[in-house]
Amino acid sequence: MQLRERAHARTGDKGNISQISVIARDPGDYAWLAEHVTAARVKAHLAATGAERVERYELPGLGALNFVLHGALAGGVTRSLALDAHGKCLGAVLLELEVPEISSLCV
Repeated sequence: MQLRERAHARTGDKGNISQISVIARDPGDYAWLAEHVTAARVKAHLAATGAERVERYELPGLGALNFVLHGALAGGVTRSLALDAHGKCLGAVLLELEVPEISSLCV
């Protein structure tokens, strides 16, 4: 299943850094989200951005994970020749990440 079935995203960008918050649609899914959406998986899934480093910040009270992608915007939104390669586009691409179904044992 795709991540978008269990979460939504909010994004932002500044300079050559993009940040993507992945928020569980159901707060009870946060532990599953934290287990399956790692910084390494996000970096691999968004490898085409050329992000040098991906940091993950956990926000359990909000049921969210925040990912900071350093060097992901081809020099920055105003410097890049890429068409729409900033936050909103990257958030939509991240929500296509394939993740395992939540089993009844996890609920």
